[in-house]
Amino acid sequence: MTTPKVLDHLKKHGQLLDLEIANAIKIPLEEVRAALSELSAQQEISMCSVTSFKNGKPVEAIQCRIFGYFPKPAPGRKPASKPAE
Repeated sequence: MTTPKVLDHLKKHGQLLDLEIANAIKIPLEEVRAALSELSAQQEISMCSVTSFKNGKPVEAIQCRIFGYFPKPAPGRKPASKPAE
């Protein structure tokens, strides 16, 4: 039941930390991590461990995103390419 919620949240919001997902969908962190492990095993998402420091203390987290997702290019003008010389 948790897995579809986590996957939908990642599809909607892009790359997130497990802590952010748990806070947003109001599910315990351990359940979110179990769902992420399951989704990773199914090759639905890619994930990696990250360590950040808050007030000098390390905070371990898992950063994840939809597997094979490439964000759309930003709207607006793009720099012109230079012709080959």
